[in-house]
Formats: sequence, structure tokens, C-alpha cells
Amino acid sequence: MLKEFRDFAMKGNVVDLAVGVIIGAAFGGIVASLVSDIIMPIIGSITGGLDFSNYFTGLSKAVTAGNLADAKKQGAVLAWGNFLTLTINFLIVAFVLFMVIRGMNKLKRKDAAAPAAPPKPTREEELLTEIRDLLKKA
Repeated sequence: MLKEFRDFAMKGNVVDLAVGVIIGAAFGGIVASLVSDIIMPIIGSITGGLDFSNYFTGLSKAVTAGNLADAKKQGAVLAWGNFLTLTINFLIVAFVLFMVIRGMNKLKRKDAAAPAAPPKPTREEELLTEIRDLLKKA
């Protein structure tokens, strides 16, 4: 059973998947930093420092707090601002991934469109060409 598991784990697809997951996690960190450290501050400055993540609606009369963390301690809240922020983050991540995949597809198309070099003539064809050239001279 151990040998069978080792054979399964070492198959090309499983290793490729593991590499993809690791690279995806690293790429996810880069994109998360792009969103939280670059894009969202720009959006915040455009909207006058608006931070959607702290918007909520209390679902009970006991919720009187002004920020989401304290409101959650007081009772049930509908944290629609946090949902909106995560939705914006998702759309930005999806767009960035779309652009990366689009760029990769363009590179693949360029590689596929490049014409292949004509095959080198065989030894037989070279000899026939030499014979033809000699007959032309004679």
C-alpha cells in the first residue's frame, strides 16, 4: 500500500498540482498586497477616505456601537460593508488573474504562429541535387 501511495503521489499531475497550489498561494499574497496596499488606498483617497469595511446594519436594538468590532460584541449585525470590500477585492484579483492569463495566451499564440524552420534535406536529396547540378554543367 505504501508503494502504491508513493506511485500516486509522484505522478506528474499530482506534483504539478502541488507546484500550482504553492505558486498560487504566493501569487495570492502578492495580489492581496496589491489590493490592500496600493489599490484600496487610491480608492479611499478618491472617495474621501471612505472605508467600506466598517459599514454595518444592526439586527437588534441592542447594537449601538459605532464600529463593526464593538457592534458584533453587542449583538447580531449585517456586515454589508465588509462584504462589499471583499467583493471589490475579489473583482480586482479576478481582473489581475484575467490579465495574466490573457498575456500568457498571447505569448503562446506568438510561439505557435512562428513558422517552423524547413527540414534539412536528406542525404539522398543532397546527392540528387549534386547530380542535377553536374548534369546542368555538362
